[in-house]
Amino acid sequence: MANEPTRPRSGDAASVQGEASGTLPQAKTSTADDIAAFVARARAMSPHAPGAKGRMIFALDATMSRQPTWDMACALQADMFREAASLGSLDIRLVYYRGFNECRASSWISDSSKLAGLMSKIDCRGGNTQIGKVLSEARREAATSGVRAVVFVGDAMEEKVDELCARAGELGMLKVPVFMFQEGHDAVAEQAFREIARLTGGAWCRFDPGAAAQLRELLRAAAAYAAGGREALLKLAKTASGAALLIGQMK
Repeated sequence: MANEPTRPRSGDAASVQGEASGTLPQAKTSTADDIAAFVARARAMSPHAPGAKGRMIFALDATMSRQPTWDMACALQADMFREAASLGSLDIRLVYYRGFNECRASSWISDSSKLAGLMSKIDCRGGNTQIGKVLSEARREAATSGVRAVVFVGDAMEEKVDELCARAGELGMLKVPVFMFQEGHDAVAEQAFREIARLTGGAWCRFDPGAAAQLRELLRAAAAYAAGGREALLKLAKTASGAALLIGQMK
């Protein structure tokens, strides 16, 4: 039926569909006790507990104009696993949106060939951005299974920025930085991406369309942080420009 969630195309993918209307879920009013409980849990969480396996959400805009960048990201994703391997280990959860109200998330993946195989089966489709759903999914995972970082790659923002900032603020309280990697020079997207990065203690970086080397450096740096925390990123920043860009913005 038309209003049913679209089924995942692969056994690795699980739907994270929002409401069929395409609007973001309505925010509910929180009581003082709700807020206090949330803050207490956020402060108690340790995203970089010793011995913990690094977990990173890798989110991409898969709308129609993004196919070249999707293909590029697919080719570069193995570099993230290689960078993390020298620091420990890394699990990646792929999240993407495309088409009409379609937003999906994979299971946690620890093998680059498995992630590449999944990404190679996905084609980009026209539609509006759904960054709010990406941030909501990241917040759920951060609260339930632990997430060290979120990486988002996109070139546009067509949502209410205040709603995105509210979700970003929750991730900031959970100490989960969001690295917003913007392709191109859209001013509206830049303003929103910068604010999301600031609220989460992450970083915003621009890369040129089709610039594989630039994106590779940024993805390597994000993976280093997810696997080894700030110390790993500081070490990488001594030799890699992408890591230096991130650490220069992170608080």
